[in-house]
Amino acid sequence: MLSVPRIAVVFLVDPRGWVLLQHRDEHAPRAADQWGIVGGHVEDGEDFDAAVHRELLEETGVRADLQLWRAQEFRYTDGHTSSYQVYAGRVDLTDDDIVLGEGRAIVFVDPSQVTALDLAESCAWFLPQFLAGDLYRELVGGAAR
Repeated sequence: MLSVPRIAVVFLVDPRGWVLLQHRDEHAPRAADQWGIVGGHVEDGEDFDAAVHRELLEETGVRADLQLWRAQEFRYTDGHTSSYQVYAGRVDLTDDDIVLGEGRAIVFVDPSQVTALDLAESCAWFLPQFLAGDLYRELVGGAAR
């Protein structure tokens, strides 16, 4: 029996309430050329918490305090299923603080502009729920959206 891939991803929120997203490149094994969530596969013997911090550091050069927002299996339209743990955290950073470790770009995106982006399926599922939720409001802490 095949095991379900485990994926650890993170939404970082800046002081404006903008969310860090990754513009994946043409080499991405899934969601090539689309906008997605920073993070990736949990390695064998690794737990989700360690994986999310490792992926965040590898892809952005950032270390941050994170909290688990959602743990859920996600089924893609092609039938592929992955077990996601989605983390979130607030950072006092700008795009200039992000080291691009993977993809075309990793930048903070204005939530009002998200619908204009070609979002990866998982991002299109999780991001609107995150933006509408209590944790996002708590992380924004009254900042303008």
